[in-house]
Amino acid sequence: MTLGARRTRLGRPGERDGAAQGTGPGGRVTPEDIRDSIKHLVGGVEQTVQSARPLLTYAAVGGAVLLALSAYWLGRRSGRRRSTVVEIRRG
Repeated sequence: MTLGARRTRLGRPGERDGAAQGTGPGGRVTPEDIRDSIKHLVGGVEQTVQSARPLLTYAAVGGAVLLALSAYWLGRRSGRRRSTVVEIRRG
């Protein structure tokens, strides 16, 4: 591949094929454009988090209850295995 072919495939500086168009002079992207994009993205994430928060709360409570029950069940089981049966004989 020659250097000329590479330039053609990747594009030349100043070409606008699919490049981002900003509001600055000559269509350049300004810091204000970047800030607006970030605010738009963050706003979408915050809406998603707000809608998922009740479900996450229920899942966390359910997981804590399941953890407590499994710890109780395993503790009872190990206690039964270690307990000694004492037989008293009179004689």
